Amino acid sequence: MQRQKLLVNGERLHQELERFADFGRTESNGVTRLALSEQDRLVRNYFKSTCEELGLTVKIDDMGCMYATLAGTEEKPPIVIGSHLDTVKKGGRFDGVLGVVAGLEVVRTLVENGVKPKIPITIVNWTNEEGARFEPSMMASGVIAGKFDKVTMLQKKDADGITFGDALEKIGYVGEEANRLKEATALLELHIEQGPILEKEALAIGVVECVVGMACFEIEVTGESDHAGTTPMNMRKDALFATNNLINEIRSRLGSLDEDLVFTIGRVNVYPSIHTVIPNKVVFSLEARHKDTEIVSTFKDFVQSLPHLGLDEGCDVKVTKLWERDTVWFNEEVVNHLEQSAQSLGYSNKRMVSGAGHDAQFIASLVPTAMLFVPSKNGKSHCEEELTTWEECEKGVNVLLDTTLALLSK
Repeated sequence: MQRQKLLVNGERLHQELERFADFGRTESNGVTRLALSEQDRLVRNYFKSTCEELGLTVKIDDMGCMYATLAGTEEKPPIVIGSHLDTVKKGGRFDGVLGVVAGLEVVRTLVENGVKPKIPITIVNWTNEEGARFEPSMMASGVIAGKFDKVTMLQKKDADGITFGDALEKIGYVGEEANRLKEATALLELHIEQGPILEKEALAIGVVECVVGMACFEIEVTGESDHAGTTPMNMRKDALFATNNLINEIRSRLGSLDEDLVFTIGRVNVYPSIHTVIPNKVVFSLEARHKDTEIVSTFKDFVQSLPHLGLDEGCDVKVTKLWERDTVWFNEEVVNHLEQSAQSLGYSNKRMVSGAGHDAQFIASLVPTAMLFVPSKNGKSHCEEELTTWEECEKGVNVLLDTTLALLSK
């Protein structure tokens, strides 16, 4: 069999993606399907029944992750393809679900072409990747990889006070710990880029080398509250003015550190937030991401040096590290397979990094793992305008199919 000539059914892929989007579709053609919600239960039921109709065996683990397996002729660790079915509120039709439906389409293509795999093929749906209802993100894959404590995660509550464990039980998807993913020949995750690079460079495929390292801090600036109309400017200890100085320095210093460094001040809270009162406290977040651990270390050192910058305004600055994650490099052999498949299919491609977190970064500590990106229109994601064309989706799944066949032929 010539691997490059076996292609997926693009129209079937299109129809299946739209069918999955029906579970939680919004008026503006987005999707709201929060983890362990009723819509999540319904889409899980549909996924399960669809897989069983294809002859796959479906198992559920203790975190609600779903594993649908096409048996192989030999008892070997499976090739695993998948992502997640949960979304953010008013999210898009492609984030996560594309990776799961890709697994379905790969299996369907193999079955209809009479390919009996030597190695089992498993389609996975990871529970609560988004963390939109229950924090943190990538919860289930984090538990499976030993990054999070299971007991602690089961007690995490949503905005209504419902625990993750209770919600999982309510939708009927509490399985056995013995069903967790423990080994695999390879794990492949197809995902939309969620950024503008592939579209800007007119490329069809991004072969992901790593998920970048990142660190996040909370910075608290403390001054004194006084009357806004009676306190002279040279006698103020204005926490917001001091924060402005900090932000200007952050933009200047980090902006010149490395062109691939991305950094964000995503949250700023000003107290007491009264227009006639000089702010006595400002609390803001600062995070940065880069693949080079030395660059991340330089960022961390810089943040720890910020307190002295508050002195000009008579303010104190306190820095607290909230969390940190190291760069996760994917398995080079699997990355090479994806790259070779893209090239053999004639698809324009490049190697790139992921600035966003994905389940694959946790699972990479357990099994050989790699990721594939397809373009996002205008770089948009986590919104109803999220769009990847059907042709772009099809190309991504074709690369997965080709890589799967390459792994089967080894």
